[in-house]
Amino acid sequence: MSRTNGPGKIFVVSAPSGAGKTTLCRLVRKRLPNLVYSVSCTTRPMRQGEVPGRDYHFVTREVFEEGIRNQRWAEWAKVYGNYYGTDGDFLRRSVEDGCFVLLDIDVQGARQIVARFPDSVTVFVMPPSVEELERRLRGRGADAPEVMERRLAEARSEMEARHLYLHQIVNDRLEDAAEKLYRIITDHGEPKPCPERRVNE
Repeated sequence: MSRTNGPGKIFVVSAPSGAGKTTLCRLVRKRLPNLVYSVSCTTRPMRQGEVPGRDYHFVTREVFEEGIRNQRWAEWAKVYGNYYGTDGDFLRRSVEDGCFVLLDIDVQGARQIVARFPDSVTVFVMPPSVEELERRLRGRGADAPEVMERRLAEARSEMEARHLYLHQIVNDRLEDAAEKLYRIITDHGEPKPCPERRVNE
């Protein structure tokens, strides 16, 4: 467990798929350019159009599994045969430097982050209703019916964990929800410029 003593802070944002979490984070990052965005590491192959260091840090399976043994990852999971995780050393160094770090991760990952960094500020983004969430997901038109049902079941399960978060934001109007997230972050101060770090690959 790592309890931070410096002025830095970790902000963890979670939401069910379709609630608009990624868009909210993008809007807030535009307003707070010194906010450090934590980019996950993965062993999956890079897809067309992806940029290393922007979309993911792409590492080998050997590097990732060594990190598991050495407790490098603040949170990690294996999804469809590939590993995904957040570099705990990166978070620790960033907070020690006084940086504000934003993580956009799921409920399972958030639990792991808080267990290791209990001073983290957690935010759960809710859709206006389950019906609206279903409308948004179906509006994408990208999933087969059985995949859609699985996504909806996962979303309901994640929403049941919202009480574990310090803050909840209902994303019924994007601009208002982004303002609430902005204020949650800036209530802890203004993010200061931080050294640019690369994850050790």
